Amino acid sequence: MVDYKTIITDTFKTEILVVGGGAAGCIAATSAALEGKKTMLVERYGFLGGTSTYVLDTFYGFYIPGEKGRKVVGGIPDKVLNKLFDRKAAILRPNTYGAGTGVTYDPEILKVVWEELLTESGVNILLHSFVVDVVTDDKKVTGVIIVNKSGFFLVEADIIIDASGDADVVAKAGFPFDGIGGKEAVQSLTTTFRVLNVDYEAAKTFTKQQMWNWMKEANSTGKYRLPREEGSVHITTIPGVMATNMVRLSISDPTNISDLSKAEIEGRKQALDYFSFMKEYLPGYEKSELMNFSTQIGVRETRRVIGEYTLTKEDVLEARKFDDAILECGAPIEDHHNAAGTKWEYLDEGEVYQLPFRTLIPKDSKNLLVAGRCLSATHDAHASVRSIGQCMAMGQAAGTAAALAIQEGVELKSLDINLLQEKLTENGAMISLNKTFV
Repeated sequence: MVDYKTIITDTFKTEILVVGGGAAGCIAATSAALEGKKTMLVERYGFLGGTSTYVLDTFYGFYIPGEKGRKVVGGIPDKVLNKLFDRKAAILRPNTYGAGTGVTYDPEILKVVWEELLTESGVNILLHSFVVDVVTDDKKVTGVIIVNKSGFFLVEADIIIDASGDADVVAKAGFPFDGIGGKEAVQSLTTTFRVLNVDYEAAKTFTKQQMWNWMKEANSTGKYRLPREEGSVHITTIPGVMATNMVRLSISDPTNISDLSKAEIEGRKQALDYFSFMKEYLPGYEKSELMNFSTQIGVRETRRVIGEYTLTKEDVLEARKFDDAILECGAPIEDHHNAAGTKWEYLDEGEVYQLPFRTLIPKDSKNLLVAGRCLSATHDAHASVRSIGQCMAMGQAAGTAAALAIQEGVELKSLDINLLQEKLTENGAMISLNKTFV
């Protein structure tokens, strides 16, 4: 660790610190604050939501795939949905890949919803702030160093929740992780974009398979460079506006700033090629115009912590249940690998697996939790459980567990799981506990 003592502007003290204001972090902070704990959230952007507001416009994971398509995520995440639906800023939308019903929303309204949720819960929010280092004492992370326009600050906390997506706190504290630098390549990245002035009635006249065939045809002409001959385009909450998920870039380490910078530039170039293709080939898009790119490129996978338990592909596809379950998931394995296609593997109809609380505890740590896509899971399992609905449920579990651990005066790994599960279900989380556990 660098000696920051001479440049620290001030020191903040809080009971629970959440690093990262994405969907997982926002729910974690809200959960902790609602349990009466002094909570601070640090976010690098000038708004909250992370991937949910700067890349995507749809929550997946709330509903499982299949004919029944039952809901498996509830509790505090439902407060977000209710606020969106109350503003008529969300719709339910079936997913053509079979990933389950999605909740498509207006990302600009969602920014305000996240702010309302946290401020109403009493969370102290610091925007425009980056974590640059950590302070440790043996296996305990006693604080983090942040920097913003006001200077360098030390934030001391009893428990820290790393919801940075990239496991930044875990890595800086020296705890082990997988993913980048591992034996398997991390998933590809995507710059999303939206288009306006689309004739929706005409746009309904072609199937996704026809669109993919046209992508192949366009590539064969040499006029276009479309690395991914698949992808999707879908309706939004705004009439005449459609959203895309088409661009594909592969880099070995999305935390490498040089490679990430190049990917940002290349992603927008690709997006323009896909948009030109859409105007020429897709019915209804003849008069369309580019509305916006995602604020940053969408990153699916970087560091995955090595936790007290690691979720596996077998856990997912065999729909395994656990005695320390904190959430359920029925999403398929959706692996956006380096080739042109996407690998899909589905659970049996109507089945779900459970996520153990141990996957949120970095191995051998004392006061550190993770929430969101940096949880402990293998590459394949991660490609299922990274859905935003599950990330939000992880946030509720992490925030609640942190509050209870302080209340009970115990380390996180010693927390009574029954107490945690009772509190989660009391607050609306959906966990089936009458199962045979492994």
